[in-house]
Amino acid sequence: MTELKRVLHVEDDPSIRMVTSLALEKVGKLQVLSCDSGQMALEKAVAFDPQVLLLDVMMPQMDGPSTLQHLKGVLDVNSRLVLFMTAKVQQKEIDEYLGLGAQGVIIKPFDPMTLAKQIQDHWASFQKSKGL
Repeated sequence: MTELKRVLHVEDDPSIRMVTSLALEKVGKLQVLSCDSGQMALEKAVAFDPQVLLLDVMMPQMDGPSTLQHLKGVLDVNSRLVLFMTAKVQQKEIDEYLGLGAQGVIIKPFDPMTLAKQIQDHWASFQKSKGL
């Protein structure tokens, strides 16, 4: 199994962006590229080469699902773990996110102390599903 190292996080709320980065970098020992918009993610994703795309669902201009669609044009999204972060967690919504190509959903508010473990668990399942 490939070790998880790089997470691209896209979130418009500065406080959530900061807490997520701290949680993943300090607790999870991961390298995080934190973007405040889908546009910024598109500009920086290729150079960063993330293993995980962690996308906020609701953002101005370009929401998480739109960001994912645009990232498909510049990255091989099928070889990356895609997770949406959202407070909207009705089963219908979760099914919609999974239908867009996400492998999981992180529910807001999240526990910063367990966020890295949640992502690591999704990563392990993703690797297993790909036969890696």
